[in-house]
Amino acid sequence: QAQILQASGGGTVQAGGSLRLSCPTSTYTYSIYSMGFYRQAPGKNREGVAAIDNDGTTAYRDSVKGRFIITKDNLKKTLDLEMNSLKAEDTAMYYCAVAPYMTALQALGVNVDFGSPDQGTQVTVSS
Repeated sequence: QAQILQASGGGTVQAGGSLRLSCPTSTYTYSIYSMGFYRQAPGKNREGVAAIDNDGTTAYRDSVKGRFIITKDNLKKTLDLEMNSLKAEDTAMYYCAVAPYMTALQALGVNVDFGSPDQGTQVTVSS
């Protein structure tokens, strides 16, 4: 089951702008795991945005490919999502989570329980 982490870095930007989201990670002992960013806009389903596994393999939903980049820093213990060329349809509450025993592609499709909105960070893109 995916575990929610505390996301930060959201804000309001104009279309075409950039934001960088981040969340703290930890040292995980799972044989395989992935970490990812997820989002939910009002009235829409939750969706996986980007994920990265412990080997560094990444996966992205089609609508953000070429615009978003997910990275993890094992020394600083952070997971980051660089979001470029933002569009109005990227507006959502964003969350991050660690998904044990999942590849990046599997983690992208997992249904994550977001818990409290306090653990997410709002991204608003104005057109």
